[in-house]
Amino acid sequence: QVQLVESGGGLVQPGGSLRLSCAASGFTFSNYAMSWHRQAPGKERELCATLTSTGVVTYYADSVKGRFTISRDNAKNTVYLQMNSLKPEDTAVYYCNTRVTGRRYWGQGTQVTVSS
Repeated sequence: QVQLVESGGGLVQPGGSLRLSCAASGFTFSNYAMSWHRQAPGKERELCATLTSTGVVTYYADSVKGRFTISRDNAKNTVYLQMNSLKPEDTAVYYCNTRVTGRRYWGQGTQVTVSS
């Protein structure tokens, strides 16, 4: 079955960096686009970034543009989110996701907290 497992979250000071990873299994990873979403407390889930099966980035939210970079390694079945210049408003649970045969799958999420 499709599984997505995020890692790399944690507590970081404003201006710091984190690199999130999402390990995928149960489907042919190299055939599918991948995305990162996030959900802050009391807010709706927000799409952060998307890239195609071949690694072409097709979307960054305005709130992360220029600070976050999405990438993938198809040999490792992993998608990444490099987050730089982090701000307190980036505090959220971050989820990777994909759509396989018409169904959207989500990981369990990884918490990112930006605070001094």
